[in-house]
Amino acid sequence: MAPVQQVALDTMVDILKAAAESSRLRILVLLSRGDLTVSDLTDILSQSQPRVSRHLKLLLEAGLIGRYQEGSWAFFRLSDTELARDFVNGVVSRVDNGDPQVARDLERLSAVKRRRQERAAEYFSANAASWDEIRSLHAPDGAVEAALKKLVGKQPFQAMLDLGTGTGRLLELFAPLYRRGVGIDLSREMLAVARANLDKGGVANAQVRHGDIYAPPVERDAYDLVTMHQVLHYLDDPQQAIREAAKLLRPAGRLVIVDFAPHALEFLRDEHAHQRLGFSDRQIAEWFAEAGLELEETQDFVPHDGTDAKLTVKLWLGRDRRMLIADPAAKTQPEKETA
Repeated sequence: MAPVQQVALDTMVDILKAAAESSRLRILVLLSRGDLTVSDLTDILSQSQPRVSRHLKLLLEAGLIGRYQEGSWAFFRLSDTELARDFVNGVVSRVDNGDPQVARDLERLSAVKRRRQERAAEYFSANAASWDEIRSLHAPDGAVEAALKKLVGKQPFQAMLDLGTGTGRLLELFAPLYRRGVGIDLSREMLAVARANLDKGGVANAQVRHGDIYAPPVERDAYDLVTMHQVLHYLDDPQQAIREAAKLLRPAGRLVIVDFAPHALEFLRDEHAHQRLGFSDRQIAEWFAEAGLELEETQDFVPHDGTDAKLTVKLWLGRDRRMLIADPAAKTQPEKETA
């Protein structure tokens, strides 16, 4: 069991003062259920924007919440620090959801999330035909997801990062395992879809952020699992993306990539913006090695005969070498090293 983090007396007093006010405590309860904008909070709390902004400022100064910009919108979330998250979770878990004020807040929060889901559904419907065309060319997503779950295992771990999160599906898939999940995507429309899906799935321990895969807005050496699902083929420099992903792993952390094997379907380049027509095992192994990763496992999902599918889906698992050098047993006991 990890030691309890301790802080100076004055710091603890500031934290307690920030949380010990009705509106700010309500904000913490709401943010424990997902990221929200100032506009969301003003609607839910029925307070003016200046008043809500003042409460947010005090919570930010106390280090209990974080803020990130996404275009013209600013989203607020619980702090990523272990101390703040443990404190807030401990307080929020003791708040009675049946309290009339809290119950009203949660009802209004549900309405905010429903509006998100409706907007996301509109975007998804507008693009569904294009995505369905590509899905018809390869093995069913369910088979790939089952293999991913088996590969990652059942051992809980601290932090997951999904680069190019898209619909947020992998954050949903592994939510029971990680304590903190983050998804990064360059498309604000897809971030709206991901947020709606996380809300719908009841995933409160993950958040999504706008960011570039070549310069992810997250801390280095901080993630036990980094995933890139059907992302590399859209990139003009996939090797650089792997380099950046490797920098985010903790010692012995894992990078999992799902993409296509080499193919000759040129229309994907012309009609669907694919920059690369698949990747070979040798290519991925070389890029992993250059980034300081050990290629541990590959899997193929070959289209079945008698179907229209033409694409082989590949799964590659790489592991940060730093722990492997110190402990050769790490390779044969991956789950214990990432707990």
